[in-house]
Amino acid sequence: VTGASRGIGRAIALALGRAGATVAGTATTENGAAAISEYLAQAGITGAGYAMNVNDSAQAEAVVGGIQKQFGDVLVLVNNAGLNILERQWARLTPAGAEEVIDGNLSSAFYCSSAVLPMMRKQKDGVLIHTSSMAGRNISLLSGPAYTAAKHGVVAMSHTINMEECVNGIRSSVVLPGEVATPILDKRPVPITPAERKRMAQSEDVGELIRYVACQPAHICIN
Repeated sequence: VTGASRGIGRAIALALGRAGATVAGTATTENGAAAISEYLAQAGITGAGYAMNVNDSAQAEAVVGGIQKQFGDVLVLVNNAGLNILERQWARLTPAGAEEVIDGNLSSAFYCSSAVLPMMRKQKDGVLIHTSSMAGRNISLLSGPAYTAAKHGVVAMSHTINMEECVNGIRSSVVLPGEVATPILDKRPVPITPAERKRMAQSEDVGELIRYVACQPAHICIN
């Protein structure tokens, strides 16, 4: 589970672990990785946290290799890591800002998928689940053009995995939540009130949905 130190990623890791999975979670920092290991241990879940820059393809390959050596082949990948920025409108968006958002949401999903697909092909089994957004289906100004384009790309990526890899027993699913009360809301140009956050879907709701998708039998693909 990428981006597992907090928010939706933490909820996903806990939901999968409680369902019996061994969980490897990634965070961008060593402190974040340590926090993952700590909350998994406290919940009685076998697993560990790993520090990884998901925007670095070499790091993705290395960390996946380390997970394989420590725990065995990866059966489920959840590409959950993502981000947005405050300066998201075209009038304020810089090339650096666009690169940060596209890399953090789309490139990272490609790198991690590429890292696990070879072992999934060998075992003729595997599930990839990608956290996109309703911004990946509906175009609006709320999330900004870079985030909207990147999340549309994640949806397209997931469908192409199914088209090519179904013959290898691999299934790919993309989840498109609406507003979820997570720390990414702190990057909204217009602040979100506590009352508004309570009315939104919570991280645990998305975690349970992804657990459900991950636990489907091999003949079921929820695109």
